[in-house]
Amino acid sequence: MTSNRPYLIRALYEWLVDNDLTPYLLVDADRDGVHVPSRYVEEGRIVLNVSPSAVRDLNLGNELIAFEARFGGSAFPISLPPDAVLGVYARENGKGMLFPDDGVEEPEQTRPDHDPDPDQPRPPSGGKPSLKVVK
Repeated sequence: MTSNRPYLIRALYEWLVDNDLTPYLLVDADRDGVHVPSRYVEEGRIVLNVSPSAVRDLNLGNELIAFEARFGGSAFPISLPPDAVLGVYARENGKGMLFPDDGVEEPEQTRPDHDPDPDQPRPPSGGKPSLKVVK
């Protein structure tokens, strides 16, 4: 199944812009495929203003987020995979969403052998097993 993160990023962006708020992206700048001006990265993260008035050619794609922004008066091409986005929120009030870190995949939950499925019938304790014919 594909990640829902790109869809949530687009939805949150649209919601913030529709409410006349300034959308910010919190980005993990250390992820592979992230191209941002390193001068503005602090503790491995960068906050990007992606309001329509602050960027050009914004593309919030499923595989890549790309746009051009100005830093210190100079235009800089920005590109990053959606999984590098840690959150989308409004500058004015902080409303938005932080995403869980998907960098480490957790193993699927499985039942240990000693913990039987609670929906399965259990054999009676003690004595020998018995079968009944059900009609």
